[in-house]
Amino acid sequence: MPYIKVDEGVSIYVEDIGRERGAKDVLKPVLFIHGWPLSHEMFEYQFMALNKSGYRCIGIDLRGFGLSDKPWTSYNYDVFVDDIKQVISALNLQGVTLVGFSMGGAIVMHYIAKFFSELVSKVVLMSAAAPCFTKREDYPYGLEKSACDDLIIQSKQDRPKMVSDFAKMFFKSENSQSREMLEWLFSINMEASPFATVKCLEELRNADLRNDMQVVNQRNLPVAIFHGTHDKICPFDFAKVMNKGIKGSRLIEFNESGQGLNIEEKDKTNEELMKFIG
Repeated sequence: MPYIKVDEGVSIYVEDIGRERGAKDVLKPVLFIHGWPLSHEMFEYQFMALNKSGYRCIGIDLRGFGLSDKPWTSYNYDVFVDDIKQVISALNLQGVTLVGFSMGGAIVMHYIAKFFSELVSKVVLMSAAAPCFTKREDYPYGLEKSACDDLIIQSKQDRPKMVSDFAKMFFKSENSQSREMLEWLFSINMEASPFATVKCLEELRNADLRNDMQVVNQRNLPVAIFHGTHDKICPFDFAKVMNKGIKGSRLIEFNESGQGLNIEEKDKTNEELMKFIG
C-alpha cells in the first residue's frame, strides 16, 4: 500500500517498513512526520536502525512533498493532520508513536490537540518548530516574520539558491557533514512542490500553537523533546518552552547538533528513540 488516498485527487505516499513480517510479529509502529521542505527520506538512518531492532517504521510524505501528490490547494497544519488521521486509519495503527521533525513537530503537536485518541501512545518532538516558529510580542524566540517573508520572495525568484542557503543553517556548522550528504538533502528538498514550499513558509510564519501546547499538556501523554543546542533554525529556547509547557515531558539535549540531530548524532537519536518508545 504505497499510496493512500486522503482526498479527491490527492494520494499520500507511505513507506511502511516492517509490516511485511506478518501477524506473528506484532511490531511497535512509529510514524515519522518530516520537516520543511523534506520528505520521509530524511529518516533513512532511523528506519535502518529501528527496523533492525524490531520496530515498524512508517514514513509519509506530506502532500506537496516527496512522492505524494502536489495539488494547487491549501497547505496548512489542519490539512496535514487530516491527512495523517486518514493514514493512521487506513493502516489500522494502534499504539503508534508519532515522531515529528521541525515543521513535522508542529504538525504532530496540532494533531494531538485536534485528534487525540488511544491510537497514539507516545510523542517525540524532534527539533520542533513549535510552539511558534517566529517571534511575537510575548514570544521573543525564533526568526523575525520578515525573515520568512524574505524566504518566500527568494523561493519565488530562485528556489534552488534559497534552499541551498537555508540548508547552511541545518547543521551545527557548514563543514560538519560531507558534500555528498548536503547534496543528498538538497535533492530531497527540490522534490517539493514550489507552491507547497511557499504556502508552508506562510504557515510557519503565522502559526501560533501555544493553545495546542496547553491541550497536549492536558492529554498526559508521554512526550520526549529532542533538540540540538546549536539549532539555528528552531532555537533551543523552543525546547525549553515546550518542556515547561508540557508537564512530565522529557527534554533530551543534543549538544553536538544543530537542527539536523537525526544525522549529526544519529546513534544517540536512535538509541534515545528506542529507549523512549520501549
